[in-house]
Amino acid sequence: MPVAKRRPPAQRRRRGSRRPPAPRPRLPKVPKPHKPHARRPHTPPQLSLVSPVPMARPSPPRLLSSFLGDRVALSSRPLLLRSAAPGSRRVAYQATRTLCNLVDILFNRRSRDDAQENNPIRLRPGKVSPRLSVPNHIQLPPYVNSRQRPGVTNGPEIHDENGIECMRASGKLAAQVLKFAGTLVKPGITTDEIDKAVHQMIVDNGAYPSPLGYCGYPKSVCTSVNECICHGIPDSRPLEDGDIINIDVTVYLNGCHGDTSATFLCGDVDDEAKKLVQVTKECLDKAISICAPGVEIKRIGRTIQDHADKFKFGVVRHFVGHGVGKVFHAEPVVPHFRNNEWGRMMLNQTFTIEPMLTLGSINPVMWSDDWTAVTEDGSLSAQFEHTILITEDGPEILTQC
Repeated sequence: MPVAKRRPPAQRRRRGSRRPPAPRPRLPKVPKPHKPHARRPHTPPQLSLVSPVPMARPSPPRLLSSFLGDRVALSSRPLLLRSAAPGSRRVAYQATRTLCNLVDILFNRRSRDDAQENNPIRLRPGKVSPRLSVPNHIQLPPYVNSRQRPGVTNGPEIHDENGIECMRASGKLAAQVLKFAGTLVKPGITTDEIDKAVHQMIVDNGAYPSPLGYCGYPKSVCTSVNECICHGIPDSRPLEDGDIINIDVTVYLNGCHGDTSATFLCGDVDDEAKKLVQVTKECLDKAISICAPGVEIKRIGRTIQDHADKFKFGVVRHFVGHGVGKVFHAEPVVPHFRNNEWGRMMLNQTFTIEPMLTLGSINPVMWSDDWTAVTEDGSLSAQFEHTILITEDGPEILTQC
């Protein structure tokens, strides 16, 4: 994520100090006759045997993980902290990477002083219904009902044969749930109704909806409508004809998370919005196609950015893909734009790729719920996501039916 750079404050005169005297008028200087100077012999610089003092190097800008994963520190390498300037709606960052928790590092928490009424965005929050219950026989992720904030492994998610089968099962269920959720998208339905239907399908299949209770998130799915970039909370707002909506589904089954999302069209959508959705899906497909053991992670971002640039769409930088498996969010950090992140893909590794493209500004604004991220200028945003497994033959998409 880009680091917000601030200019140093202008030096000001201290109180009580005297003003400098006004400069006296100077007479013009009479040029002196030119005299050639004797040329000094060149003396080569002497080499010091003392080791040079190491210079401090600023941490490079890093990124945030998308979905609620934005709230965890991914590694001991530099990550991005968010800092909000008082009175400013724009999300700003400071470069620091430390092994902490996902709550305050990887997610952009907005200042509560910045009231929603001051947010010049057409999308408005509705009423959020009470949290849904989960049957007692369902296996819960470790972060549910825990006083400790979710943490992540300090390394990638690499699986043995049993782990791969568990990932395939959770990924397949997540894909089936997402496909079902897409059939519900129509004008008049509320995102809260979509959440209830998705929740019921997940628990009916013996799984837990991963977002529910994660860092206090109140729902079982994320529904991001129109200018909402990600992490929209389902509420009482009905979908309207012409809307686009991203539905982000993650299920926890047999000890593994399967994470996927897609953007759906609601009713009669204009051509510009359709093109945005289409190109975002193409970005994901192209990024997946280059994955293989030993491939540099940063090639994903370059592939996505190159394709988005052809259509002059913005690529959101504040949220990134992440490792996923036994934990909701893990290494690697997967930027969706051109970057210099280090690291290579490994055999039997699982992670998400989830590009977010916009028609306008790529800067997010946080609502007062501390979850909903919308574009600064109200322009539309689309997102697609898959969980993939790196095999000897290339990428295997785990989250497809």
